[in-house]
Amino acid sequence: MSQTADTASPQDESDVLHRLSFLDRFLPLWIIVAMAAGLLLGSVLPGLQGVLDAVKIGQVSLPIALGLLLMMYPVLAKVRYDRLDTVTRDRRTLVLSLVLNWVLGPALMFALAWLMLPDLPEYRTGLIIVGLARCIAMVIIWNDLACGDREAAAVLVALNSVFQVLMFGVLGWFYLDVLPGWLGLDTTSINVSPWEIALSVVIFLGIPLAAGYLTRRLGERTRGREWYESRFLPRIGPVALYGLLFTIVVLFALQGETITARPLDVARIALPLLVYFAIMWAGSYAVGRAAGLSYPRTTTLAFTAAGNNFELAIAVAIGVFGVTSGQALAGVVGPLIEVPVLVALVYVSLWLRRRWSAAQDAGTAVQR
Repeated sequence: MSQTADTASPQDESDVLHRLSFLDRFLPLWIIVAMAAGLLLGSVLPGLQGVLDAVKIGQVSLPIALGLLLMMYPVLAKVRYDRLDTVTRDRRTLVLSLVLNWVLGPALMFALAWLMLPDLPEYRTGLIIVGLARCIAMVIIWNDLACGDREAAAVLVALNSVFQVLMFGVLGWFYLDVLPGWLGLDTTSINVSPWEIALSVVIFLGIPLAAGYLTRRLGERTRGREWYESRFLPRIGPVALYGLLFTIVVLFALQGETITARPLDVARIALPLLVYFAIMWAGSYAVGRAAGLSYPRTTTLAFTAAGNNFELAIAVAIGVFGVTSGQALAGVVGPLIEVPVLVALVYVSLWLRRRWSAAQDAGTAVQR
């Protein structure tokens, strides 16, 4: 895993937003516009749910299912699956990432959801699902902007993608059913089937994961990696955003009455998310620094631990609980909060990078 990402110039550091694509730069704005469009559509077409439910895949209407699959596929087509075999070269980073992503992250979101939303079980469940959906390819954008280790990020993202297929259903059952029972928490208002969670993961992550893997293998084999990453991926990249925005429009069209009647609920969902992102990023950064990792590796560790796969969280929430559920609404609030917070943390990372370099230079001067 190279560490050439640490060579970015100070001029590049001061221009973070301009290094984002036009669509990524204004992602929070597009989400807000999609929410408003959904509310307007719901008031104009009150019979929309009946139209959407005319054709279903399982419990999910066909148009929404297609939107969810389109949302996931481009992201998973970006993952470099051939880098998975390099994870054994840095076991320290690998172990820290697995512990932060699959032990501490879900446990922290579980605790915050129960502490801050004890009276809102649907939103609480939705947040726990967000905590279980670990980061995938979009985190590479934030990692690159913060001058993290690109190769390490690609490996950790690929690992998380595969691990989610295997473990999401199990962890969902544990955090939504088993652990609350052990702690004596009241879960009578929520009925969660681990098989429904597993089925949603297989459909909405397994299918696009297989498609993304095959697309990369075939694309690189026939046209080469340079063509695949510089020509093909930029063409399909916006499809993920279109799928996400379509899903948000439909969700808010169907939930318009609930949202307008209880606007403070959105703020209550946002608060634990803000706390979660801050603790996960700062805690992961501190762990990486204490473990003696370099700045690029520490930055990659922090962003891959703090980021979440909100596409999968939305898909699972809709697949298990329905598009009009509070769980689905909690999933949609996730990217609205995550994107601006992680962009802000890119600036914090670059500030820490300058302090890190200054400390290293001072240490070198003392040794001389």
